[in-house]
Amino acid sequence: MANLWKKEVCVDDNVDPMSKYLIVGLGNVGAEYEGTRHNAGFMVVDALAREGEARWSLERHAYRTEVRYKGRTLVLVKPTTYMNLSGKAVKYWLQAERIDMENLLVVVDDLALDPGIIRIKKQGASGGHNGLKDIEAALGTQAYNRLRMGVGAHFSRGHQVDYVLGGFDADEAAAMEQAVATAVEAVRCFATQGIDRTMNLYNSKGNAHGKV
Repeated sequence: MANLWKKEVCVDDNVDPMSKYLIVGLGNVGAEYEGTRHNAGFMVVDALAREGEARWSLERHAYRTEVRYKGRTLVLVKPTTYMNLSGKAVKYWLQAERIDMENLLVVVDDLALDPGIIRIKKQGASGGHNGLKDIEAALGTQAYNRLRMGVGAHFSRGHQVDYVLGGFDADEAAAMEQAVATAVEAVRCFATQGIDRTMNLYNSKGNAHGKV
């Protein structure tokens, strides 16, 4: 029995680190923020957890869980640091899980895209998004993968904060439900086929399904 136990430990120690991915959904914790536009990132990792029948646990700087998909381990994280300090959680969990930067995917809301549209990028500026700004500062680079969930920009001047912290109307909610389902597919594609293939499949003009 002792030899069998040692064998299992060796197998665990030799797990390929490239089969492990960190998927971070950005948002704000608390019942008052559930279902708001700013929590689009939470919606995607929540959907991944539900489909994987995984339970969240409150850990350092985040709620954390993990799911398996085709031999890959997807470590799902929802920062508890609130949006403006998202970088603290991202940096901690990259280090704690020993995951390479190329296997990081940040899921974030985006005002520049309409509800129902998703876009995947390898790198880029924050576009004024405070969560992305903090991640860039914490990691010291703009070169990390992100999946952008469109939430629209239908607000009058000076009301952006109210808008992103508000809920979706009926039409937007229907579009977001489909976008979340498509984003789940895109995350799995990222883990199994890589960022370039995922961008090719999911960044088509038109809608979140990659169809024109």
